[in-house]
Amino acid sequence: MKIIIFGGSGSGTTTLAQSLAEKLQYEHLDVDEFYWVQTIVPYQIKIARSQRVNRLRKALEASENVVVSGSLVNWGEYWSSAFDLGVLLYLPPDVRMERLRKREVMRYGDQLQSDPDLKAQSEEFLNWAQQYDNPSFDGRNIAEHKKWAKSLNCHCLEIGDLSNEQRISEVLKAMKLHEV
Repeated sequence: MKIIIFGGSGSGTTTLAQSLAEKLQYEHLDVDEFYWVQTIVPYQIKIARSQRVNRLRKALEASENVVVSGSLVNWGEYWSSAFDLGVLLYLPPDVRMERLRKREVMRYGDQLQSDPDLKAQSEEFLNWAQQYDNPSFDGRNIAEHKKWAKSLNCHCLEIGDLSNEQRISEVLKAMKLHEV
């Protein structure tokens, strides 16, 4: 069983994927771990596209039961048929952005105020993330995710503003209903 959970930054994809993987005793793969070079200050250096695609594909194919968190929209054709179930998460923009602001403070702490470069990068990230609900935004957005969800060769469940426990329950129901 291979499950993909995706949505806007701050929508809870990693939290749901980790919780679901733990409950089902599946492996969890976070796309960010394949997209970014591991650095002291995270999310600074991207891994080359071909390298990240190949590494994630190998990890996915090595696992019989896995939950992947993150967007694979522009990662190539392979991913449209790589999963048995898709889950698109959505939160109202104000809720999602408040979660992201808190996460930035938790992640970087006082450095957000003392390091002007880090502060500028955080503000740039938050401005980018705020555009997710704008369907004409040139970056990753809700329209792009909905289009990709329809292109998947598996059932794709859409889940809104529910608790993580309720989201887990919805995914388990979909797994049973679609016998995946």
